[in-house]
Amino acid sequence: MIDYSLYKEKSIHGRYINNKALHSCFSKISLPLVPIGNSVNGIEIYAFKLGTGKKKVLMWSQMHGNESTTTKALWDMVNFLQSEEPLAQTILKECTLMAVPMLNPDGANVYTRENINKVDLNRDAKNLTQPESIALRNVFDSFQPDFCFNLHDQRTLFSAGNINKPATVSFLSPASNKERHITPTREVAMKLIVAMDSMLQLHIPGQVGRYDDGFNDNCVGDTFQMLNVPTVLFESGHFPNDYEREKTRELICLSIVEALKIIASDKIEEFKTGDYFSIPGNHKLYFDVLIKKPEIINTEFEAGHSVGIRFKELLEDDKIAFKPEIAEIGPLEGFYGHQTIECIDSKDFGFTSSQKEILDLLLNFNK
Repeated sequence: MIDYSLYKEKSIHGRYINNKALHSCFSKISLPLVPIGNSVNGIEIYAFKLGTGKKKVLMWSQMHGNESTTTKALWDMVNFLQSEEPLAQTILKECTLMAVPMLNPDGANVYTRENINKVDLNRDAKNLTQPESIALRNVFDSFQPDFCFNLHDQRTLFSAGNINKPATVSFLSPASNKERHITPTREVAMKLIVAMDSMLQLHIPGQVGRYDDGFNDNCVGDTFQMLNVPTVLFESGHFPNDYEREKTRELICLSIVEALKIIASDKIEEFKTGDYFSIPGNHKLYFDVLIKKPEIINTEFEAGHSVGIRFKELLEDDKIAFKPEIAEIGPLEGFYGHQTIECIDSKDFGFTSSQKEILDLLLNFNK
């Protein structure tokens, strides 16, 4: 097990990571950066190579501009691979990595999922209408990878199965047809996921989920799987009290390194496809805050109902602010809260000073 604390990239942290934030990271790469294209706004998109091995792995992050956790994890991985660790040396000897740390720099600047043309790049794999999509496809075609890692974030609403456990990390081996057949390519990706899940259970037992495998040939992962390249979707989710996703970045870094270790050591076949389906599917069972007995605060709420609040992420002064919004009202049985507040009959209703914004939202409901 690697000592992650030795390799965490301290120059980038939090949720707002744009192209400017990566400038100090680029200096850590011993090999020259590879320009692969430009964004709609003309920002150059870079990739870099590490390693000299025959097994080629392509990975890309921040295809969605507001999904920055895997970008941080990718640079943590770089720091590890450039160390003297025997595992790092083995990976670089057996593998060649091509990494695109930020595919959507325009979206990253303004903290949006889409690019500046309001196009979701992960729904542009077939039509290739955007320069960023074309850049990634060109890298795929020229590099001819043996494996692809599609690096993303997911919302806080996901649980790992139908239980009170957040899906802190989720994976998917994308389908390559509407029937969702388990093709040989898809099976390889499943086995890699099983290997990563086995490692993660030592860190976050019960907090690994399996992402929905509905087929969409406009999605990049589905397309690359269709082209017979084993593709793994990584989804960075919520760890308790970690809205900046600093713990999750560690877990994603460890997962990437574990997958590379399995690839480098030719151990993929030691894992079973059936174990992939034992990973619980993601369920949408979480609110950021679950308010019980809200009628004590405001009689507009019906007795016996709860209020589910989710945070909206807003870019303010180069930081992400988490603004509460009422997402659902009702019995909400079977739902969970990353934080649960049961209102009490007193002047502060059981809320702390840090929860004043939530209290005001409830007090002003329907006014």
